[in-house]
Amino acid sequence: MPEIPLHSELLEGSSEPHRFTSRPRGFAVILVLALAAGSCTERPAPPRPYLAFVVNEVSSTLTAVNLGTLEITDSIVVPSHPVQILARPGTHELWILSRSGILSVLEYPSLRTAASIHIGSSAADLVLTRDGQLAAVYNADTGVVSLVDGIARTVTGRVKTGAGVSALAFTPDGKILIASEGVRDRLTLIDTRTTRTLGWIGVGKGPGPLALLPDGSKLFVADTEEPKISAVDLESRQVLSNIELASTSGALVLKPDGGELIALGRDAATLTILDTFHDDVETEMPAGLKPAAAVATKDSSKLYVANAGDGSVEAIDLQNRVVLASTRVGGSPGALALTPDERFLVVADSANSSLAVLGTSPMNPKLKIKGSPQPLITTLPLITTIPVGAHPVDVAIPDWLGSQ
Repeated sequence: MPEIPLHSELLEGSSEPHRFTSRPRGFAVILVLALAAGSCTERPAPPRPYLAFVVNEVSSTLTAVNLGTLEITDSIVVPSHPVQILARPGTHELWILSRSGILSVLEYPSLRTAASIHIGSSAADLVLTRDGQLAAVYNADTGVVSLVDGIARTVTGRVKTGAGVSALAFTPDGKILIASEGVRDRLTLIDTRTTRTLGWIGVGKGPGPLALLPDGSKLFVADTEEPKISAVDLESRQVLSNIELASTSGALVLKPDGGELIALGRDAATLTILDTFHDDVETEMPAGLKPAAAVATKDSSKLYVANAGDGSVEAIDLQNRVVLASTRVGGSPGALALTPDERFLVVADSANSSLAVLGTSPMNPKLKIKGSPQPLITTLPLITTIPVGAHPVDVAIPDWLGSQ
């Protein structure tokens, strides 16, 4: 495993970004772990020394947290108003998108800036292909989508789409980029090799978040201005069905096996599970208030949901359709990520400017209410919360490229 730095100091004359060396007090960490050890239910040990990287929009910083020691190892200034962070597949690179129009490429764990790519006067919705060879970013001020070579770190083409693009997605082979045009109620298809528009597909009102099946045969789009999801056949470029929901959906989460799609209720305390083969609703489940983001385990058995409206995180058994646990983590959690071993969950809370670290095994999971066939809803063990910067909005936990 690569050595994880505990401190980084700015050398005189260095061109590196300014770094802060603040970290939580050791006593606080020891106290949290001591309390955990004294609990009647054994809490998990801290996770392996993965690093969680958090972007903080208001303070314009990137903070690195060592999840083994529960300490901040680095905090650097990045271009103004960072809103998204992705780990580029197969590399030690972090791609950070700033709303001010800069796409930054940083190498970890050193956090050395490898490239700064100018997108324009604004930037939104960074997406990468599966192999990390290509990226796409939208400039809302000009209505232009930029395609970026992942290796050369240069813009290879720009496509005019117009105003109102709300989401981007690549097909699994990376040959087509799909853009949701919320203003025009349509999807734009772009050939990534020629950077030419292939055509348009009319869908429901206000198309937003996108989800594609692993084989690229079908696309689902959340129609954010009506309670529907449109299912689209990409080969024929035809809308297969308009799936009616009880409420408008926000984020879409596709199970890794592709069999089911989970739609989070944008302004409701519900989530909807859909069958992606038959394009119909299987069930609706209660969630916390205003579910904002979710992540599924690799085996598609569990889903973790961050609820921005009530500050909670839920663990849901997708196979048995039951809520396993619910834990209050802060004021407005809006982004979350699992460690690669899936033993721990981190949650960025924009309201409290903190990162919560939780274990993924519910406490007392076998406890049942007398006469009820279902387990009692318990909690996920909250290991600690760590101040990371003003208004954290996204988090990434890369693997160590097979070195674990």
